[in-house]
Amino acid sequence: MAEEKKPKKIIPERFDMPKQTPEERIRNFDEVALGFEMETAVLEAQRCLQCKKPPCVAGCPVEVPIPSFIGRLAERDFEGAVESLKSKNALPAVCGRVCPQEDQCEKLCILGKKHEPVSIGRLERFVADWEASAGDVKTPAKAKPTGKKVAVVGAGPAGITVAADLAALGHEVVMYEALHAPGGVLIYGIPEFRLPKRIVQREMEYVKRLGVEIHYDYVVGKTRTIDSLLEEFDAIFVGSGAGLPWFLGIPGENLNGVYSANEYLTRVNLMKGYLFPDFDTPIKRPRKVATIGGGNVAMDCARTALRLGADESHIVYRRSMEELPARYEEVENAEEEGVIFDILHLPTKIIGNESGWVKGMECLKMKLGEPDDSGRRRPVPIEGSEFFLEADAVVVAIGNSPNPLITKTTPQLETGRKGNIEADQETGRTSMEKIWAGGDVVTGAATVIMAMGAGRKAARSMHEYLTGP
Repeated sequence: MAEEKKPKKIIPERFDMPKQTPEERIRNFDEVALGFEMETAVLEAQRCLQCKKPPCVAGCPVEVPIPSFIGRLAERDFEGAVESLKSKNALPAVCGRVCPQEDQCEKLCILGKKHEPVSIGRLERFVADWEASAGDVKTPAKAKPTGKKVAVVGAGPAGITVAADLAALGHEVVMYEALHAPGGVLIYGIPEFRLPKRIVQREMEYVKRLGVEIHYDYVVGKTRTIDSLLEEFDAIFVGSGAGLPWFLGIPGENLNGVYSANEYLTRVNLMKGYLFPDFDTPIKRPRKVATIGGGNVAMDCARTALRLGADESHIVYRRSMEELPARYEEVENAEEEGVIFDILHLPTKIIGNESGWVKGMECLKMKLGEPDDSGRRRPVPIEGSEFFLEADAVVVAIGNSPNPLITKTTPQLETGRKGNIEADQETGRTSMEKIWAGGDVVTGAATVIMAMGAGRKAARSMHEYLTGP
């Protein structure tokens, strides 16, 4: 008689991720979360139920075989876990750090219906970091050369995914990046304490080993146009991101000390302003900083200001705490570090001193009304509630639009109301023959993994086109 199989013992709570203490981390730009130790990662992986029909996979825009890589990790087959994970994701160390897993794969985890879901993102990070620490990063087998040549405009998450997928399929891929380093928003927009630059560089080395050629300081739309590239390439993918910052359109936004989040974070992150004068880029070190907005970018700005020595760093947001669009983890980190949340506050005017520098903002207090088109309750001004908020720097972090350089020099490309390139959601095809697009230039500013998902779909469509009849 066959021995009866014992039911799997459920471990209801996920294992904690060790972090720097708040007192320690606000004095440095080192990574806040320290990652799982090996034994913790194995135990967390063993919580996975290994569902026969895993819903978590459907929640991953790049289709990572989640039970497969976690199952191998649970059995201490680390190389097998790497192989499984990287079969679908060229940037696992990045995604393991900045993906909003709680709203994607982990949200659909069956274990999470009664207990805490498996920490899929943290396990993804562990597997990627284990491979790097082992010093033996393998390059997957490539298909035979197809003789087809593809240009990828923009070395951000969408472009990197397209480049890696098409290179693995045997196509010759050349990337064009406007900045002097690859990664797009990963490198200019996300602070070192959330995503170290060495992680992005490490993952880019993997893409280069697939044979992808990269040209830096190359601004397509200026250095060379899309039409010019078409004379040389069989297909082009445009993943130039959303680098045009929004402002509120209120008086005083031209004062000294007012930054867009793009400028502020680029100066600090990519151009290492926080290391001035060792690096050439200066950054003002204000005493009281007000960051307008409630997303992850706003949290990054407010936390960066504290690390630069601000006495007070405020988040000024017109809705309530419950409606902050930032990840819960990032809000929690910001609160622990001492960021002050001025919620239900709307700036109406930025006020300067006699020298033209910011000295504060006039704000209105708000209350919540009925839900608007976004499903969130509409903020409504409270009459007569004006007040003055002191600040000697203001950072505007309310969103971005695509940079118009390419669409202005390629008028054949159909664009949307906000200047985004119109592209098919399932294939990335645009209105122009041989041109695909994806990521923030199509959707507006979104998550890293959503951009990568768009890149995967476009690469599939481009491969069909390049190898078709």
